[in-house]
Amino acid sequence: MRIMPLEKRDITSSRLVLGCMGFGGNWDKSPVTKEQVLAAEQAIEAALASGITMFDHADIYKRGKAEEVFGTIVKDRPSLRENMVIQSKCGIRFADEHGPGRYDFSKEHILHSVDGILQRLATDYLDILLLHRPDPLMDPEEVAEAFDVLVRSGKVRQFGVSNMDKGQITLLQAYSDVPIIVNQLEMSLHKLDWVDQGVLVNQPAGNASHFADGLLEYSMINDIQIQAWSPLAKGIFTGQELDHATEAEVKTKELVENMACEKETTKEAIVLGWLMRHPAKIQPVIGTTNAERIKNCEDAIRQSELMTREEWYSLYVSSRGNKLP
Repeated sequence: MRIMPLEKRDITSSRLVLGCMGFGGNWDKSPVTKEQVLAAEQAIEAALASGITMFDHADIYKRGKAEEVFGTIVKDRPSLRENMVIQSKCGIRFADEHGPGRYDFSKEHILHSVDGILQRLATDYLDILLLHRPDPLMDPEEVAEAFDVLVRSGKVRQFGVSNMDKGQITLLQAYSDVPIIVNQLEMSLHKLDWVDQGVLVNQPAGNASHFADGLLEYSMINDIQIQAWSPLAKGIFTGQELDHATEAEVKTKELVENMACEKETTKEAIVLGWLMRHPAKIQPVIGTTNAERIKNCEDAIRQSELMTREEWYSLYVSSRGNKLP
């Protein structure tokens, strides 16, 4: 079993994370319902039964209702908390009377956000706090001050980022002794720029890659846990109807189905296992609230360990739709 970067930071976490953005109903300001709490509780129980102990939130998810629903369950069943690793994110602000939708890494906003997160989640501390998206007005000294306050108060134990490149992380680290231990990025068998960026070095097509240059290698060198959001790409290879699909998408879906049948496992386990096979020890954040789909992901760890180089490359080349240079 390969050691994850999080484990080197004394965080005992599952290889998979349950993303909780789907909790809490719609993105409106309607109150939380009993039905929403029950649905979330069933998803949490399915996750725990599948060995998933890490849960991912953000203060904006369903305008705070996702955290509120989760907190209602934790409050009613406090013994759950000690077996969970809970992370949340802050820094995105919705449009309001003060301005447009924007990012805010000011010390005041970070501290205020964490207080709201803890209240909604019904917990005294976060295991990890992530800065959600890069704020062009980020003052690294101000962020460092906020981190220091949160550590000293015991409200946050570790810190990370989401959707940042190595330059932005390096800037934060230059002003703070608190290590950045997580970076959450969109990565999947469908969104391949994170692989292509390395493969297409010294190739004309490499200029078209949207993934930050050298970010994977930087993360591996510095023991930063890479987490993948949308790792199943909304089910494009695991069950979603493919309207207007490309030839590569159709062929890859068939390859995933055949591989799952041959290995007597689920399509989700193959797609996630492919992602987890990478030596960066990527940690997928699965966003489903469906108990059956959560269970379908359970075998991903085993499949990542069994997957051969040839199988991995077969899936990669099929999805990219072109042979390697």
